[in-house]
Amino acid sequence: MKDQKEVVKKVIDYIEKNLEKEINLDNISKNIGYSKFYLNRIFTEYTGVTMYKYLQNRRLTVAAEKLVKTDKPIMQIAYEAGYDTQQSFSFAFKQIYLYPPKIYRDIGIFMPKQNRISMCYSYVSSYKFITRIKEIAA
Repeated sequence: MKDQKEVVKKVIDYIEKNLEKEINLDNISKNIGYSKFYLNRIFTEYTGVTMYKYLQNRRLTVAAEKLVKTDKPIMQIAYEAGYDTQQSFSFAFKQIYLYPPKIYRDIGIFMPKQNRISMCYSYVSSYKFITRIKEIAA
């Protein structure tokens, strides 16, 4: 089980290092050394989201931050997020953020929808930690 957790951590690290590059599930599996079916199964088991959805949501979160914090053209942000057209970017962005990119930029408030997943603590250790904090606070 610890080995699977390490594999998932490697997948997350690879995705994070390559967010603005052209990557897909085949690239990820080739670089990690496991089949994409196995990787997707254990990734979903440990994170609750598929590798593709994590990659897409992370790219859109980075794009949302760029929309608010930079003056880059929307089309450039779309390309950096891995979209070939502004229409496909706008469609995907609106599904996650409920607003088209231009309106989101005009609103000017960045709200991350998918932060980097951290594999630092297991559920059990996190539960014990929270329980211990409650004991100290009482």
